Amino acid sequence: MEEPDTAAILPEDHSAAAREGSEAGGGAPTTGSVRPRCPCSLPVSVEPVLFLSMFSVALQAPLSTQYLWDRISEDLGYNGTRRSECSNSSVPPDPLQKEVETLTAHWNLYISLGGFLVGIMVVPLLGSWSDMAGRRPVLILPNIGLALQAVVYLVVMYLKLPVVYFLVGRLLSGLSGDFNAILAGCFAYVADISDRRSRTFRVAVLEASLGLSGMLASIIGGQWRRAQGYINPFWLVLATNVASALYAFLFVHESVYLDPSAKLLTTHHHKAVWHLYSTGVSSGEDGGRLRRCKLWLYTLCFFLVVTVHFGSRELFVLYELSSPLCWGSALIGYGSAAQHLAYLSSLLGLKVMQRCLKDSWVALVGLASNITGLVVFSVADATELMFTGYGLCFLFMAATPVLRSKLSKLVGPSEQGALFASVACVESLCFLVGSSLFNSLYPASLHFMKGFPFLFAALLLFIPAGIIGAMQCFDQRRSQRDAPVS
Repeated sequence: MEEPDTAAILPEDHSAAAREGSEAGGGAPTTGSVRPRCPCSLPVSVEPVLFLSMFSVALQAPLSTQYLWDRISEDLGYNGTRRSECSNSSVPPDPLQKEVETLTAHWNLYISLGGFLVGIMVVPLLGSWSDMAGRRPVLILPNIGLALQAVVYLVVMYLKLPVVYFLVGRLLSGLSGDFNAILAGCFAYVADISDRRSRTFRVAVLEASLGLSGMLASIIGGQWRRAQGYINPFWLVLATNVASALYAFLFVHESVYLDPSAKLLTTHHHKAVWHLYSTGVSSGEDGGRLRRCKLWLYTLCFFLVVTVHFGSRELFVLYELSSPLCWGSALIGYGSAAQHLAYLSSLLGLKVMQRCLKDSWVALVGLASNITGLVVFSVADATELMFTGYGLCFLFMAATPVLRSKLSKLVGPSEQGALFASVACVESLCFLVGSSLFNSLYPASLHFMKGFPFLFAALLLFIPAGIIGAMQCFDQRRSQRDAPVS
C-alpha cells in the first residue's frame, strides 16, 4: 500500500538516482555510482538462505542457554531441586537455583556483548559494500562465521572446556557479520527485485520464513536434546550453515551490477550509511527535512520494537526453566514453536488487514497484540497462562515488516544496501541493548516480581505505537490539505 508521505517526498525511485547524480560533484558522500538493477525472475530468491540460517540460529539459541544452565549447575553442585519446588509451593525458593539463574543470565549477557560489539561495526560495512560488490558475498561470509561458531561450541561440549570459550565462537561469528548481516543482505536483495507497492508483503514473506524455520527448529531441538543431548543437534546447526552458504553461492543470482573497483575496508561505507540520515532530497529543503525526520522516527520505532523482541526472547527459556513453571526441554520447544508460529499468523493477518487498513494501522494492531501477550507473560505462573500469552501474540510480528518497508520507500534503489546496512546496524544494537537490559533486569527483579521485565517491555512498546499513530494522523491531514491543490 503506497504511503502518501513517501509518494510526496520521493515520487518515484528515479528521484533518488537523480539526486545522487546531482550530488556527485559535492562533498557529501554517496553510496556509489548509479547502476541499474540486475533482473531476477526466480520466484524463490533468498528465502532458502534466510530459512536455513534462521533454522540454525533458532536451534542453537535455546540449547546453548540450557547447556549453560546445566554446566553452571554442575559446577555449583545444584542437582535440580526445582522439581520439588514445583510439586510443593510451600517450599521456599532454593538460593542455589537463584544463583544458577543469575550466572546463566550473566553469561548470556557476556556472550551477546562480545559478539555484537564486534558485529555492530562489521554489519554496516558489509551491507553498504554490497551496493557495489553485490549481495551474494554478504549472504555467504556470515554463514561461514556461524559455521565456525558451531565448531567452537562442539569442541567445548566434546572436551568439557570452560563456558568462556563460547565467547570465542561468538567473536568469530561477529567478525563475519553474524546473522544480522544475512538479514541485511536478504532484505536488500528483496528491495532490489520488488516494486514499491509489493515491498511490504515481500518483506513480510521473508519474516514469515524466519518464523517457519524457527518453529521447526524449536520443535526438533527440544525433543532431540531430551533424547540425545546437546552434541547431535549442534552438528545439525553446523550442517545447515554450510548448506545455506552453498545455496547462496550456487543458486542466488546477483541483483546489482558489480563494481570491480569496490573496496571493503574503507570509511566510505560508514559515511554512506550516515549520509542517508543527514542529507535531504532534491525535491526541496522542506522535503529533505521531512524525509530525515521520518527516517529517524521510524528507525527509533524499529529500535524499540526489535529491542523488546530480542530482550524478552532471551528471557523466555530462563523464565520457563525455573519455578513455578519448571518446564522441560519438550515444553520449552513447544513454547518457542508457538512464538515462531506468530510469524506465519502475522503474515496472514498483514495480508488480510492491508485490504482495508493502511500500513501504519496494521503496525499498531501488531503492537497491541505484542503488548497484551507481554502483560500476560508478566503474571504467568502456570503452563496454560504462558500458552495464552503466546496465543495473544499471534500478530506481534506485523509491525516490523511495515517499518522496514517504510524505511525502504524513503530512499532510492541505489541506496537500498546502505539503508539496510543501517537497519542491520540498528538491529545489532537492539540485540546488544536488549541483552544487556533484560539479562540485567531479570536477576535484579527476582526478589519482587519475576515477570517484571515482560511488563517493562510492554510499557516500552507504547512509545513506537504513539509515534506511528501520530505520523499516520499527520499524513492524513497533510493529504487532505494537499488534495484540493492537486
